[in-house]
Parts: sequence; structure tokens; C-alpha cells
Amino acid sequence: MPSSTLIGVVSDTHGLLRPELFPALAGVTHILHAGDVGDPEILTELARIAPVSAIRGNIDGDTRAWGRWSTLAATEMIELAGCLIYMVHALQDLDLNPKAAGIGVVISGHSHQASVEQRQGVLFLNPGSAGPRRFGLGITCARLRIREAQPEAEILTLVQEGGS
Repeated sequence: MPSSTLIGVVSDTHGLLRPELFPALAGVTHILHAGDVGDPEILTELARIAPVSAIRGNIDGDTRAWGRWSTLAATEMIELAGCLIYMVHALQDLDLNPKAAGIGVVISGHSHQASVEQRQGVLFLNPGSAGPRRFGLGITCARLRIREAQPEAEILTLVQEGGS
């Protein structure tokens, strides 16, 4: 097992795959998309970089026509590099106690507000929005590094303030 695993974390693309996202995802071994994908082609393009795990966001509606991405669930639990990760699009829809469930990372989106926070030994990560600028917030994604089952996250700015 590698000493460190690097995971790309994206949310709220809303049908826009920005070219700035590709360098930010260089070297990742897995990509997590926390919903509001907007277009299944986004997941197909991301899968050319690394395996993708994605959930459905509130704008994604019925994904049955999305081909290989037709079964996106509202939540997903995945283990990567010995760390249990739970994805839910809107944090207010969190339906379990992450600490009691042994989860190391909770990933959410929806708010478009990037954040990294530790709560009771659980890392809560919102990568912000990698899609269209909304609510005057930044255009961001995140990288999640797992070393010896311990997660660390960093937010990456894709487009500087004032950019589209």
C-alpha cells in the first residue's frame, strides 16, 4: 500500500467542466464528485483522469438516461487507503453519526462554499463549486491526502476573484 494516497474532490460543476480543473487533479488516484454534476459527460471526462465515485445532487434529477452513470445515489460510502469516506450532497441531509459509524471524512457540496473542518475527530470537507460562479463565491476544488488512514485536505482556487 502506498504511504500516501491523493484524491481529487469536486462538487457543483453544474454542467461546466473548467479546463483549470485538470491541472488541479494531476496525480490523483481517485476522484470524488459530491453532486450537482449537471451533465454525465463531466463524469466521463473525469474518469479519463482517475476512477470516479459520484453522487446525485439536487439539480441532477432523474439520471436513468445517463448511461454508465445512471445509478447515482443520494449518498455514497467508500473506503480509500484505509479511510472510510461518506458523501452527501447537502450536509443538512447527513443521516448518520459519522464518528459512531467509523467514518473518517464526510464530503458534501451544495453550498458552493469551500470548507475544511474537524468535528469530533471527523474531517468535514466541502470542495466548493468547480462550475459556474454563483453567490459571489470562489471557484474551487479540493485535494484529499490520506496517509496511514489519516485524512488531510486542502482547498484549491481554480479561478481567481473577478474571473468567470
